[in-house]
Amino acid sequence: MSGQRTPMPEVLVVGGGLVGLTTALVLRHHGVAVTLVEKRSTTSPQPKARRFHVRSMEIFRELGLARLVHHAARDLVGHDHMAAGRTLAEAEQLPLWRPPGPGGSVDISPEPPCLIAQDVLEPVLREAAVDAGATVRFETELLAFAQDDDEVAADLLDRATGERTRLRARYLVAADGARSPVREALGIGRSGRGTIGEPNVNVYFHADLGEVVRGREFNLCQIEHPEAPGALASVDGRRRWVFMGGGTTTDRDWPAVLRTVLGVPAPDLDVRSVLPWRAEMLVADRYTAGRVHLAGDAAHVMPPFAASGANTGIADAHNLGWKLAAVLRGRAAPALLDSYDAERRPAGWFAADQSSRRTLNLRAAVTAPDPTLAHPFVLTAGGYQYTEGALVNDPQAPDDPEPTTDFAPTGRIGTRIPHRWLDRSRTRSTLDLAGPHWTLLTNTPTPTTHPDLTTHPHTLDFLPAQHSLLLRPDHVIAWRGPDPTAAVEAHTSLLNARPTTREFTTP
Repeated sequence: MSGQRTPMPEVLVVGGGLVGLTTALVLRHHGVAVTLVEKRSTTSPQPKARRFHVRSMEIFRELGLARLVHHAARDLVGHDHMAAGRTLAEAEQLPLWRPPGPGGSVDISPEPPCLIAQDVLEPVLREAAVDAGATVRFETELLAFAQDDDEVAADLLDRATGERTRLRARYLVAADGARSPVREALGIGRSGRGTIGEPNVNVYFHADLGEVVRGREFNLCQIEHPEAPGALASVDGRRRWVFMGGGTTTDRDWPAVLRTVLGVPAPDLDVRSVLPWRAEMLVADRYTAGRVHLAGDAAHVMPPFAASGANTGIADAHNLGWKLAAVLRGRAAPALLDSYDAERRPAGWFAADQSSRRTLNLRAAVTAPDPTLAHPFVLTAGGYQYTEGALVNDPQAPDDPEPTTDFAPTGRIGTRIPHRWLDRSRTRSTLDLAGPHWTLLTNTPTPTTHPDLTTHPHTLDFLPAQHSLLLRPDHVIAWRGPDPTAAVEAHTSLLNARPTTREFTTP
């Protein structure tokens, strides 16, 4: 150790993947000085996650990045369908899932979902984080860390030069992956189903198949060939693909296997990588230990159904960022950070459980979905309800839990505010009213004002007359009721007293 010290950030983020970069962006959005370190030299070279829900896009919208992300995703516009067939050449598009009810659709968000490969999205987020003022250091490895009542001291290695430095920060966010060295150093265990299903192999390859799939464009295609069953994922809609098949063998004649899968000669086929993997469902037993917080795969791993892990991790960052900022700025007591575990650990378990239970049969998922599973919009629009945490529940109100098998948001406490357009041109949503500050949304003729709250009078179908909603910076309803002065009291109590918490016990 050279003993050299670098300038002290307020938060050190370990891990430069999707969740780490999003965490840095959220923290900068709230004015927090942040340093991110990543031991790799570049962002992910693998496509990995590709589907980003409307909830993730709403978060990018708040950060001013949604348009940039949609532009980077332009190659996969219109590839929302699933497909299935004996080979790619024989596959048929499956009908899009539509919600029940008149019209078969509902406007759930100001942002559409986005299909974009992780290796395309991460560079966009990295550049945005640097532009926002974050210090981003790739080829920098966390060797060790220690914490006390005031700070975290981290020993870092510059892998390019061999130089070792010590960095001190007020807090550390570990977004360092499923095998998180930070989580292991803290001795935090994990609970869950463990490994799920059989081992798999992902084969990433290039082949110009644009003409083969023209008119049958898809996101994921189930391959039913008896000699090579699996699934084919479209990375850019034309040249980049991932085949996911069973087994542990990585040294097969993959070009021959892939030509069987495709059902066409594909003379330009080029295998880029072969990676073995196995689905797991594990959730950390604690998300917080002192001044260290876990996020993303460090906190939860789950089967890759609709990129559930990536989307859940982005929501982790959104939840944690404003809380760290409030504590660092002296606007909230440190006890506010207890609500991160109280809220996000049950939410992580819910997402991991739902992902684990989803069928791998794409035909059945479309034609006969399991009615006991959560409604797809509950998963994609952040419909999970926090029941404990930075919330003020009304003891006089009847028990009214948010449903999961139906999508029926009515502005309940602990839920994301329902989306409604606020203008005829459909450019401004109720979700735009919150973040980075607290908001009082009210339907009273003489709304209460407070220097720490932005007040917005609006008449909305889910907001009764003479009622108000207190919105947290992460779009979550923290309080609702007929007395707007009580909202001010709720805001003060949440920031300056211990939030409502109880121990979450994994099922």
